[in-house]
Amino acid sequence: MKIAVLAAGAWGTALALAFAARHPVTLWAREADLVEEMQARRENLRFLPGFPFPDALEITSDLQAAVQQAGLILVATPIAGLRPTVRALAAQGVRLPLLWVCKGFEAGSGKLPHQVVQEEMPGVPCGVLSGPSFAQEVAGGQPTAITLAARDADFARAMAQELHGGHLRIYASDDLVGAEVGGAVKNILAIATGVCDGLQLGLNARAALVTRGLAEIARLGVALGARKETFMGLAGVGDLILTCTGDLSRNRRVGLGLAAGKSLEQVLADLGHVAEGVPTALEVDRLAARLGVDMPITAAVAAVLQGRVAVRDVVEQLLARDPRDESC
Repeated sequence: MKIAVLAAGAWGTALALAFAARHPVTLWAREADLVEEMQARRENLRFLPGFPFPDALEITSDLQAAVQQAGLILVATPIAGLRPTVRALAAQGVRLPLLWVCKGFEAGSGKLPHQVVQEEMPGVPCGVLSGPSFAQEVAGGQPTAITLAARDADFARAMAQELHGGHLRIYASDDLVGAEVGGAVKNILAIATGVCDGLQLGLNARAALVTRGLAEIARLGVALGARKETFMGLAGVGDLILTCTGDLSRNRRVGLGLAAGKSLEQVLADLGHVAEGVPTALEVDRLAARLGVDMPITAAVAAVLQGRVAVRDVVEQLLARDPRDESC
């Protein structure tokens, strides 16, 4: 099966490398200069240096050529790029099965990725790849397990079977909303954990933050129609633990930078990559308020990102909350 990977950031490049071992793959990027550089150097020096491309991996800036004869499209843009990419595909009359790997809620609309795809390409078989995975480790062939979730269980199983192999294990799920919510909200909690570690609050505090953060993910997910047990799997607690504790986590590094006294603008400039947890925190905070879902950690992160509360003050506010049952 030919796979078209759309967007050549770190994650798109890593997946293109992983799947190219078993499938013909075309990696597409919008930026002509990036494509020319990758074609010449056979490596993505800008976003994922150190991982040479196999000879069979094709690279192009021509969207139509990228999807020609493909059996599957994998959109690897950030959430902000999902709608324009899918809209461009629809404008070309493309009706191929589609997966995405972005994690978040669309800024402005507050919609999950599957809702965006449904609006732009209704009826197309689609789903999400999500779970505990850093691009560098996937590109390096280190063992990784992720979830492929779709509302159509047969489609999820068929695609998981097709893509599963090598050091990449893929598990099928029909809880699309659960997988998307888990992948989105864990980035917010990674910012909070980075703040916690940056302030040297200790391992006890980190464990408490991650655990209570998982409760927030589950509350929001269930309110949106997800199954609670999904959050005990790869797309839930697995992704949460990795992103909150791994030094390769961009969102965790945002929290570390804020704890060090840097401005958000400076932190993001130093990062050089998209940190999905920043816009997602603001969208989820608004969504939780609208749904009446209690998400105090998310609210605290949103307040810090908006400059409404200082980092140390927000920690004191969380510690001052009234006691409650753990089931709440």
